[in-house]
Amino acid sequence: MKLVIVVIALVGIAVMLLGVKIFFVKGGKFPNTHIHSNKHMKKRGITCAHDKEFYK
Repeated sequence: MKLVIVVIALVGIAVMLLGVKIFFVKGGKFPNTHIHSNKHMKKRGITCAHDKEFYK
């Protein structure tokens, strides 16, 4: 039972640390890391296979 409580506490702390910007910064959001939003990838002509398949 102690192990379950420790694991739940550690997972809770990890979620809080990952979401610091989301929870405590006004207008905070996760960064968009998808290829179609990266201007340097667009310059090189690198696109996402998902974009090619669904957006043409």
